[in-house]
Amino acid sequence: MNAHLRTALPLAARGVPVLPLRAGKVPFGNCRACRDNACGGRPNMKTPGPCECPRPCHAWAAATTDPRVLTGLAWATSWKQAAAVAYHPGGIGLTVVDLDHADAVAWARRTLPATRTVTTTRGEHWIYQGAMPSANDVLDGVDIKSTMVYARWLGPGTGTMATLPDTVRALVVKKPSPVRPVTAPVPTGGGECRHRTPTYLERGIAMAEQRITAATSGVHATVYRTFLAVLSTHGRCGCLTDSHAARLFAVAQIKGESPRHCADAWSNARTALGM
Repeated sequence: MNAHLRTALPLAARGVPVLPLRAGKVPFGNCRACRDNACGGRPNMKTPGPCECPRPCHAWAAATTDPRVLTGLAWATSWKQAAAVAYHPGGIGLTVVDLDHADAVAWARRTLPATRTVTTTRGEHWIYQGAMPSANDVLDGVDIKSTMVYARWLGPGTGTMATLPDTVRALVVKKPSPVRPVTAPVPTGGGECRHRTPTYLERGIAMAEQRITAATSGVHATVYRTFLAVLSTHGRCGCLTDSHAARLFAVAQIKGESPRHCADAWSNARTALGM
C-alpha cells in the first residue's frame, strides 16, 4: 500500500476528511466532465465529500473519510502519484494559522494564545478548535486555512489545542476590506434616487445572486460581469452598502471564488466604470 494512503486511512477513520496532493502541494486536476466546475460540484460546494467522477476533482470538496473511496480503483493512480496528504480543516471544525517564516512565527508567539503546533518546511501551523472563513496573506507570511480550503497533513503536532480566539477571526475582518461602500452624490434635481427604493435595490441584488449561483462554468468571469452590472446600475448614487456587497461575495465564495478573487473582481469593476 502507498505510504501516503497508509497515512490517510487512519486519519479518515478518526473522521478527518483527506485527499492526495501531487507535487507542488496542489490537488490532482479536474477530469473532463468536471473541468471549470461544469458538473456543478457537490451541492453549492458547502460540504466536503467524494466527487461522483473517477478522481478527486474538486480539491477540498473531494476530501473524504470513506475508506472505500480512498482505496478504490478510481483513486489508485492519484495515490501512486501523490506527494503528500491533505485534509479539510473546516470539515472537522478546525482552523489552521499557517505561518510561513520565522517573523510570522515570532508574531504568533507574541500575539496568539498557545495551541497545538505543527512544524512545516518554512514555519509552523498553529491549529485551533473552531472554524472560520479562510483567507490568504492576512499578514505578511500568515494564511488562514479553515473552510473551503485544504491544508497539508504534517503530523499531529504538539501541545493542547485551544479554542479559536477572536484575535484570529479579526485578521480576516481587519484585512483591507474588499467590500467597500460605494459612495457618490445623489442625483441633483430635487428627486429621490430611485436606487434607494428598497424593492428596486433588493431585486437587483437578488438577481445578481441568482446569476452567480446559476453559473456552471466560467465562474470567475461571471462574477466579474455580475459585479460590473450591479455597480453600473446601483453604484453611482450611494445606495450600495457593505452588506449588499457582502451578500454577493458570499454567493461567489460558495461557487468556489476566493475572498481575494472577489476583492479583485469588485475593484476591477469599479475601475472599469471609473469609480
